[in-house]
Amino acid sequence: MSYKIVFFDIDGTLVNEEKQIPQDTIDAIRELKSTGVEIAIATGRAPYFFKPISELLGIDSYVSLNGAYVVHKGSVLFERPIPREHLETLVAQAGQHGHPLVFEGGESYYADTDSHPHMLDSVNSLRIELPGHDPEYWKKTNIYQAFLHCEAHEEELYDGKLPGLRLVRWHKTAMDVLSEGGSKALGIEAMLQHLGIAPEEAAAFGDGLNDKEMLGVVGLGIAMGNSHPELLPHADYVTAHVDEGGIRQGLQHAGLL
Repeated sequence: MSYKIVFFDIDGTLVNEEKQIPQDTIDAIRELKSTGVEIAIATGRAPYFFKPISELLGIDSYVSLNGAYVVHKGSVLFERPIPREHLETLVAQAGQHGHPLVFEGGESYYADTDSHPHMLDSVNSLRIELPGHDPEYWKKTNIYQAFLHCEAHEEELYDGKLPGLRLVRWHKTAMDVLSEGGSKALGIEAMLQHLGIAPEEAAAFGDGLNDKEMLGVVGLGIAMGNSHPELLPHADYVTAHVDEGGIRQGLQHAGLL
């Protein structure tokens, strides 16, 4: 199969645990670009969380916020904000349990607290600037995703309490909150349709729980060697660790380098 587009997750895929892009990955992406194959980022991050990465790699197309905000070469082609009534329920439930929230819009993000340790721990792990403080931000603009901060044993508090919403854990103290049915796969499908590329002509690299749907919707789903164990059954191929040439090895397996 000749693949026409490749989607790359960021954390644990393009960047390592230190949030650095290995030089071999940079070189491999540059070589891939020279072949004329379309390249896109597919991440749970908001665009303002990965701007330095996209600029360094020269990638201006992306599926962000777990598929809720999709851009191709600088132009927005798909948006799926969380309905306001679902956010209202989320705010009420999180407030009841004292769990802080972070609201992610298309251009900026704000938290309903400025000092909770769970929020500080999760956001600082991304090596990005802390959010502003505005508990009412979700009422003022489109929100595409939120962070709900609680530990794994507290997840059951939300069972059946957040209709229309889906929770995906990405940190020991934080979960992504997105609209039910939302995933990177939804955003990828929107981009493929826009470009006239069939799903079987696409490849994708990922390592986390929010990459399950993405690896399943493309023709070649590649899991990093450092992937979460639960992702591996969803992959067509398991490449090397992010710090051990995993991107290059995967691209070579795909016949792209």
